[in-house]
Amino acid sequence: MTDAADYVPPKVWTWNKENGGAFAAINRPIAGATHDKDLPVGKHPLQLYSLATPNGVKVTVMLEELLALGHAGAEYDAWLIRINQGDQFGSGFVAANPNSKIPALVDHTDPAAPVRVFESGAILVYLAEKFGAFLPADYPARAEVLSWLMWQMGSAPFLGGGFGHFYAYAPTKQEYPIDRYAMEVKRQLDVLDRRLGESEYLGGPDYTIADMAAAPWYGALVKGLAYDAAEFLSVHEYTNVIRWTDQIFARPAVKRGRMVNRVMGDPASQLHERHDASDFETKTQDKLAPAE
Repeated sequence: MTDAADYVPPKVWTWNKENGGAFAAINRPIAGATHDKDLPVGKHPLQLYSLATPNGVKVTVMLEELLALGHAGAEYDAWLIRINQGDQFGSGFVAANPNSKIPALVDHTDPAAPVRVFESGAILVYLAEKFGAFLPADYPARAEVLSWLMWQMGSAPFLGGGFGHFYAYAPTKQEYPIDRYAMEVKRQLDVLDRRLGESEYLGGPDYTIADMAAAPWYGALVKGLAYDAAEFLSVHEYTNVIRWTDQIFARPAVKRGRMVNRVMGDPASQLHERHDASDFETKTQDKLAPAE
């Protein structure tokens, strides 16, 4: 690999398949399916295809919170998409999400006209509107929640694809990109900390989809669960973010949602697939790691 100090961008960029670090096997500059594979469909109208990355956790938390409120129609099947194995490039998944990113939701409430929803923020809004929960109906409260939701959607790439990539996953460590993205992530944490110093939750006094979107990213960061970077970023400084994270992570529905489609960490914290509420209590090794 060329030393960073000697690198001069070529006149025309070309794809080097070997130059991708930890994700070289799955990143590519073209869209579309690489193989034919239909998506499985379970017994519930809501079919989720995901992995317990921060973006995936947003949706499983939302679904578990809806069920906790008594919305029986929010029952769902959660199918595991192993992105490190290229499941997101199967033809069925690409049909559900042309961008080949998790999560993707297909709503079969009307079997004759299934609705696909992709992008985690869009899924949160879709579910909030479908069930009339976790998104205020009236303005200006609704505008505040949607503003913080869009803030998270626009900010997370700097945390994940920017800081997380160069600090944790890049094949070489380079000062400029790490400094650049560390500065931006700390600025984002300061934005959150200031907001949470004046408001219990991001959108105001009530817990909403804005909190469900941001907590899996920034909450995990301040709790030392992302990129092994808590000390590097001095996250102890953001006391309001820590208070908010502890409050959210203690919710029973959040605890369940964080387990679904998880394949890393303590096996007791993993439920690879979820097809019924009883899976949390009666999971066996077969349910933990279902047959391919």
